[in-house]
Amino acid sequence: MTTVTRADIAENVCEEIGLSRKDAGDILDMVIDEMKNELIAGRDVKISTFGSFLLKRKNARIGRNPKTGVEAEITPRTVISFRPSQTLKTAVNKGSKKAAK
Repeated sequence: MTTVTRADIAENVCEEIGLSRKDAGDILDMVIDEMKNELIAGRDVKISTFGSFLLKRKNARIGRNPKTGVEAEITPRTVISFRPSQTLKTAVNKGSKKAAK
């Protein structure tokens, strides 16, 4: 299994659309920055047929260090979760069935 990087995505955009590598990278950076800014502003990001980046607020609670057993307060925080769309799930499952053959 390999990892797809930002550079790989920019390269694919470059090849598909015919933009320069710099322009493709700049567009990708703008899209990522826009998503990041929306999340920072407290808004969820939904990309149709791909999925949603959802903000979840966690309350403060008492946790325990599993190694020492010492209690510690876990501060309130916001976490980001990703929920794939049904279209993406279906595509991934079809792709994994082809790879298994």
